[in-house]
Amino acid sequence: MSKHHDHSKHDHGKHHAFGIDVGGSGIKGAPVDLSTGEFAADRLRIPTPRGSTPEAVTAVIAELVDSFDLPSDTPVGVAFPAPILHGLVPSIANLDQSWAGVNLDEVVSSALNRRVVGVNDADAAGVGEATYGAARGVDGVVFVATLGTGIGSALLVDGHLVPNTELGHLQIDGHDAESRAAESAKAREDLSWEQWAQRLQRYFETIEYLFSPDLIVVGGGVSKHHEKYLPLLKLRAPIIPATLRNAAGIVGAASLAAGER
Repeated sequence: MSKHHDHSKHDHGKHHAFGIDVGGSGIKGAPVDLSTGEFAADRLRIPTPRGSTPEAVTAVIAELVDSFDLPSDTPVGVAFPAPILHGLVPSIANLDQSWAGVNLDEVVSSALNRRVVGVNDADAAGVGEATYGAARGVDGVVFVATLGTGIGSALLVDGHLVPNTELGHLQIDGHDAESRAAESAKAREDLSWEQWAQRLQRYFETIEYLFSPDLIVVGGGVSKHHEKYLPLLKLRAPIIPATLRNAAGIVGAASLAAGER
């Protein structure tokens, strides 16, 4: 009985949005059931085209969306590896430089003939965690850090996103923070968990000094080893691992596109 009920909800268009996560190596997409934050169908991944121009990437996005049988009013959210200023991509690092100055929302919306909302990828992951993941239901200031090649950041206040923070690039003790505290720094310098935790302590205590968050959430691939370093940190706010893993960007982008926040 409950299965049938779930299925009927899945068929109800307003409970769905489509999320896309654009990365340097792959472009992933899935329809998201907004009542649960779970994928409504298996995620599909297509390699990022070598010439990752707006035309080429938009064509892949269209292919992803067309692979699913979506109602015409299903909105599309795109998590993108750049700041997004009211739809505009001011600069780009991991894709073709011709993206600079392009309005992502307009270009993709025109290709799909659908409502499209673009968002920075770290912001999308933060919204995913705040809406359906580790920070669900938490009021106040939530700081989400994604530890990887660099440090991605998302800042939310009562569930509302403060977009385009680049707090991995804080200057701390004369260094760009992510050059010392990202997961890549741990690997590059062969740091022990304890040594790396000292770097993270300095980073997160600076975040606390500046923003006094009520909760800190740590994502990125290394979050699955959270028990090796999070307990070593001494902070005022609780610091907990992200729970959505690789789904966070798709889920957060879909949620934003649907105007859930």
